[in-house]
Amino acid sequence: MKDIITGAEALMRSLKAEGVTTIFGYPGGAIMPVFDALYDYTQGEEKTFEHILVRHEQSAAHAAEGYARVSGKVGVCLVTSGPGATNTLTGVADAMMDSTPIVVIAGQVGVAALGSDAFQEVDLVGVAQPISKWSYQIRRAEDVAWAVSRAFFIARSGRPGPVVLDFAKNAQTQTTEWQPQKVDFIRSYVPYPKIDENCVQQAAELINKAKRPLALVGQGVELGNAQAELVAFLEKADIPAGRTMLGLSALPSNHPLNVGMLGMHGNYAPNVKEQECDVLIAIGMRFSDRVTGRTDTYARQAKVIHLDIDRAEINKNVKCHVPVIGDCKVTLPAITQLLRPADHQEWRKSFVPLAEKEWRRVVEPAIHPKDGPLLMGEVVNLVAESTKGEAILVTDVGQNQLFSCRYFKYLQQRSIVTSGGLGTMGFGMPAAIGATFGAPQRTVCVFMGDGGFQMSIQEMGTIMETHAPVKMIILNNNYLGNVRQWQDMFFNRRQSFTRMMNPDYGKVAAAYDIPYQVAIIRDDLQEAIDNMLATPGPFLLECAILEDDNVLPITPPGMSVDEMMLDITV
Repeated sequence: MKDIITGAEALMRSLKAEGVTTIFGYPGGAIMPVFDALYDYTQGEEKTFEHILVRHEQSAAHAAEGYARVSGKVGVCLVTSGPGATNTLTGVADAMMDSTPIVVIAGQVGVAALGSDAFQEVDLVGVAQPISKWSYQIRRAEDVAWAVSRAFFIARSGRPGPVVLDFAKNAQTQTTEWQPQKVDFIRSYVPYPKIDENCVQQAAELINKAKRPLALVGQGVELGNAQAELVAFLEKADIPAGRTMLGLSALPSNHPLNVGMLGMHGNYAPNVKEQECDVLIAIGMRFSDRVTGRTDTYARQAKVIHLDIDRAEINKNVKCHVPVIGDCKVTLPAITQLLRPADHQEWRKSFVPLAEKEWRRVVEPAIHPKDGPLLMGEVVNLVAESTKGEAILVTDVGQNQLFSCRYFKYLQQRSIVTSGGLGTMGFGMPAAIGATFGAPQRTVCVFMGDGGFQMSIQEMGTIMETHAPVKMIILNNNYLGNVRQWQDMFFNRRQSFTRMMNPDYGKVAAAYDIPYQVAIIRDDLQEAIDNMLATPGPFLLECAILEDDNVLPITPPGMSVDEMMLDITV
């Protein structure tokens, strides 16, 4: 007997076939048949899915991102048409910039009403196409299984990214014969390029001849699950490695070859040494402008080897001498087996004076201040020490992001969730919620500024309802701190609309029945952190921060990476 089901039911079965267990969503008119079908899959002993009701659709996308980043799975969010769908687009763009695999499923008006400016109609496929890996409109119930399987295959394969499915309402209610689909091949789509053995050989030869090699480690190592392969490569060739912001947990913080974070607010030594190395090996990173500074002066002395799965990244920002295109889980071992064991002790030692200089002038004053108000660096450092490098760091965007990325510790893979390419304020709290569902066995700490926190403050409701154990730390300086710092440095201290009047966060937390504590003086900070970590479930810790606390070092825009400033006079 044929199994005749609705398109909405076909979606449920297709999601189950893809191994989905968690959905972040918000219901509405054009997606209501799907939510009706979802009801039966979230009840009783046969419960298949856990649906997390967020308080804003943008948060559904960010929560799906957080889930994906820590779990290595595809994040899923489910929303309605029109504003429900467009609200997710910031999260879609964010996921595209940071290569995060999510599938956004949005309702749409029926096919007969398309193009008529019907209530809550928007051309979602047209709007999403430039900022997604694939966008597609499902117009018939019989296409649901194929479209979902294709969406997940595209989202998770090769260089991961977001996929948007626009689900017409008539396709949700129409019936079709259930036919499971499994898409694992798409003509003209080659997610895992064939390795060019000549390029592998050339890369190995350059590394074997190098006197001053430097590796730049990006998120591609995490996305390819190639952490062990990276360590084997670095250790055999004795290569010091700097990490991009998104690649921070690809190499443990305490590994002897780890020389720090790259970029505008990264560590002094790796940024200076990029301009001195003779071979630069970029692994799963895209040479962002925040890493390179001025590209016309960037690493001109070095032979550049670029390992990336995406051919489009080769020579896009920085010209390379040897491209090694492919999955770094494959390309790294291929190169490693051709390497001769090396000893670059003298080269590695040359990083030490620069690191010590940064420690004296920047790090020690930031994490061990003797007096005055609390500083962001010391708060992050104490949380990192208290969690012993085992926690997941989630950040919002701004000074809180830069300080926490610099001073947190990473001993496990997939331990950082931050908005790198798009820099989305309001990302932190919903991404942290998603992370608690993606890695329920781990502690999730999210650092937010008072600005970013208020951009997604409504998600306190999601935390209240789900009791998601998010440890929230507000670094409250009463400013949009990063913009204020730039105004002080580059706009003659003209602080145009960056000071903020903030609510009583204790009352906000109480309204959502979330434990809260405030740390104002240094003597109370450690106790407050201990209390936060010892409290089951969610917790909100507010820290009163020095208002003009600045992120250092900094490479000013338009400057070369070796022109980092260790202090500023404003």
